[in-house]
Amino acid sequence: MATELTFSEEISNLLYAAEGNPINTCIQCGTCAGTCPAVEFMDHTPRVLIGMIGANLKDEVLNSNTFWSCSSCYHCTVRCPAGIDITGLMYALKRYSMWKEQYQEDLIGPEFSESFVKMIMRTGRSFEPVLAPTYVTKYGTRGMIEEARTASALFLKGRLPMLPKKIKGIENLRQMVKRIIPVGGPS
Repeated sequence: MATELTFSEEISNLLYAAEGNPINTCIQCGTCAGTCPAVEFMDHTPRVLIGMIGANLKDEVLNSNTFWSCSSCYHCTVRCPAGIDITGLMYALKRYSMWKEQYQEDLIGPEFSESFVKMIMRTGRSFEPVLAPTYVTKYGTRGMIEEARTASALFLKGRLPMLPKKIKGIENLRQMVKRIIPVGGPS
């Protein structure tokens, strides 16, 4: 008879799949928080977040901005005395929160990630003009004007094409991505 996994076990399984050290080996030393350049933007430090996962505080973890604020610099992972891939944990939590469709509404990350995957599924390439609308409006009029100036300059110099180009073998890429990522599609 199969038993339902706890939140902590689900997240640990995601780390095992990525060959990361299990989070239950965390000694709560705080090295991750002490070396994190983005910690001031997080509502919980990585150490606290790991403790919350261990306590199965699923809703509190998924409603946190901590993993969305991670700069992916790997300082925490490199310095962790327990060998935990904390950056990998942050990516796993991003994926998990998107799969469960549970995250703060005011975050740019989930919307941007979904737009990126859909774009890759359509063309096989990143195309900035498609991604910009997912975040540029959140920075107000001044941010939009600055982005428009930058895009215009890139376009005039031939560094930004007018339309995205599809890669060869796009169907093969789509099949591969669909095995890995359960979000997005060729819409």
